[in-house]
Amino acid sequence: MASLLMANGVSKSFGERVLFKDLTFTVDENSKIGFIGANGAGKTTLLRMLMGQEDYEGSFVKNSLLKLGYMEQTAAADENVTAYDYTLSVFSRLLDIESELADIHRRIEEKRGDIDSLVKRQDALNGEYFRGEGMVFRAKTRSMLLGLGFREEELSHPLNRLSGGQRTRLGLARTLLSDANLLLLDEPTNHLDFEASAFLEDFLTNYNRAFIVISHDRYFLDKVTTSTLELENGHITGYTGSYSEYMKKKAEVREAARRRYDNTVAEIKRIEGMIEQQKRWNQERNYKIIANKQKSIDRLEETLEKPEETGAGLRFRFPPAQRSGDDVLFVEGLAKSYGNKKLFENAGFEIKRGDRVFLLGPNGCGKSTLYGIIKGTVTPDRGSVRRGVKLKEAYYDQDRSDLSGTKTVLDELWDDYPRMVLSEVRGALAAFLFRDDDVLKTVDKLSGGEKARLALLTVMLRGANFLLLDEPTNHLDIPAREALEQAIEDFEGTVFIISHDRYLINKLATKMLVFEDGTVRPYDFNYDEYMAYRAARRTEAPQSDAPEEKPPVNDYRRQKEQQSAVRRQEGKIRHLEEAVTAGEAEVDRLNGEINAAGSDFEKIIELSAALKSAEESLEELMAQWEQATEELEGMKN
Repeated sequence: MASLLMANGVSKSFGERVLFKDLTFTVDENSKIGFIGANGAGKTTLLRMLMGQEDYEGSFVKNSLLKLGYMEQTAAADENVTAYDYTLSVFSRLLDIESELADIHRRIEEKRGDIDSLVKRQDALNGEYFRGEGMVFRAKTRSMLLGLGFREEELSHPLNRLSGGQRTRLGLARTLLSDANLLLLDEPTNHLDFEASAFLEDFLTNYNRAFIVISHDRYFLDKVTTSTLELENGHITGYTGSYSEYMKKKAEVREAARRRYDNTVAEIKRIEGMIEQQKRWNQERNYKIIANKQKSIDRLEETLEKPEETGAGLRFRFPPAQRSGDDVLFVEGLAKSYGNKKLFENAGFEIKRGDRVFLLGPNGCGKSTLYGIIKGTVTPDRGSVRRGVKLKEAYYDQDRSDLSGTKTVLDELWDDYPRMVLSEVRGALAAFLFRDDDVLKTVDKLSGGEKARLALLTVMLRGANFLLLDEPTNHLDIPAREALEQAIEDFEGTVFIISHDRYLINKLATKMLVFEDGTVRPYDFNYDEYMAYRAARRTEAPQSDAPEEKPPVNDYRRQKEQQSAVRRQEGKIRHLEEAVTAGEAEVDRLNGEINAAGSDFEKIIELSAALKSAEESLEELMAQWEQATEELEGMKN
């Protein structure tokens, strides 16, 4: 298989900061590469370097036949050109041929010029036009735009009427329609709903050329990629396989490296012990043995390679303030329209304590409106929303409009939680990767990912037992998404989430609410199960006019719920173990202070009372831990 591109010792720095150094990798024809890494690692910068938009050290060796296609922005285009015509202009050569053929046709009819030469030129252009799929490029353009989520009437809208998300989709459409043999795609699923994402997945799966795609959408990566490059700690690592396969291999490689390191260190210490023993005997023969053993140590130390630190990651936890009632939310007969546009009607569902409910639907169907009705910021035309008892709610909105632009990160959080002391505020911010001078940045200077982290932190600290989250994984990189998933999985309250993150839905959903046929329908499925059910439903002929029954929960669904319950219980046990450890430390501290108090009886009495209270709390925690452990064993049996 021929190589399209090779990177040799590529490095990039911004002043004193080294972004990455000595990157080396190869891209072959037909490669389907997922390019992953934390926000700020340099992924987009590397793509821009390939396009000649950034300077760098090192070299890229490019095949003479290489033609790159890069997801471009639409800002430089004529604002009055329509979405369709702007996308169609990617076929500029075919449009030029059509224009020239029309001119030749007029000249032949009018008998102007050398007719034989004109006919020969016409034949040549017709051949090029047909080889370039001139008969179908308009249909391909329209199909691409509709597939990426544009409505028919939007194709004639000028660019100045389009949103930023729509412009991004136009750039994606032009890139996919280009004649490139290596596509460079930077977060292509942003601003795509489920249907458009599925269209893109199908396109790329059947694409017979190469692409490199940057994405935090793990479901998408698993669907379309066959190899993975990760940019981490300034260097690049590549494996064959999709994202999930790569992560499994990466964990295996890191574990093997850790074992090799530990075994080598243990062997060095064993030999050092032998050397110390030989030194104590203090005989000439012993010194020869010592020299020989030292050579063994030197050889081991030459090969000793400490496993790379994974770095500090986000630490999420959502502790509920108190247990809510079993019934959390009753929604009955909701309807909402704006003018002549009906969003939904007769929407009804229930949410129970412990549910993890995901709201799904295409862009513009009314998800945010329904979310607003539940929050109480939007008034429905008809219907009601009733809440259960003992609810404490916290909201995360994807626009993060509640964040002030003029405050520092530190003040933004501290103003929300004035009872916290400075060390507590800084500790909470550090857990969300705001450290040192980062806390002095003003909010308006934060990136999208940083704002998302700050907003999630404020939600986390609410102590809520009912979380309502609108696209919480937008702007988060993969490590942050995984941390959020674990926190939600361990959360003992109830969660209502709007999300396009299918990986998140598959992992966490106990129930889905789906916009269908002008209403909202509940399903006890995750995303893959719902799609399989929908595909099966489409292949079945309608049997009657009777209302469709709710699909049963299958064995796999029950097994998945059981596994999820086990993971939640394991999370509860981890939290109790941490509390027990802290309690034991407090008991030890108080005992130490009592011993140090000497003959200060008043202090001893005060400390003894505190010790008794600490010991009682510790006993209660131990009892809870024992009960939780027994419950876990019962779940597994």
